[in-house]
Amino acid sequence: MAGRVWKFGDDVDTDQIIPGRYLADWNKHPEKLGQYCFADVRPEFAQNVKPGDIIVAGRNFGCGSSRESAPTAIKMAGVQLVIADTFARIFFRNCINIGLLVLESPEAARAVQEGDELELDPVGKIRNLTQGTEYPCKPVPPFLQEILDAGGLKPYVQKRLAARD
Repeated sequence: MAGRVWKFGDDVDTDQIIPGRYLADWNKHPEKLGQYCFADVRPEFAQNVKPGDIIVAGRNFGCGSSRESAPTAIKMAGVQLVIADTFARIFFRNCINIGLLVLESPEAARAVQEGDELELDPVGKIRNLTQGTEYPCKPVPPFLQEILDAGGLKPYVQKRLAARD
């Protein structure tokens, strides 16, 4: 897994990720949220993000409301991974629930720059291909990895229920 970095600071809240005015029918058309991701704080983001890009941010990423539309907007924009110093807990779990990988790495949050190319190796190290450095990250617990591998909580539960039949 590798991609280009979009860098954000501390306390990026869910209203910054997806402004409320774009949420009228998000449950019917979640794929449309990506085009409004960061519309007010980084208007160029949605037009320039590429599939596989990575967000790196500071402390408390995803604070604010508990709406699932914020991680959905990020995923629908094409972002494959969000790395932050820390996450708001409900945002973190909402990401897992929709199948968006999130990793905590204070070292990466401090050192990575906008536009750097990062790679996540299979053992959980973050490699900065631009700077030639590596950063540790907190490992994803196995039970959460199972949900991510299934594509999110809904497909995970469907798979488990089907296995019972």
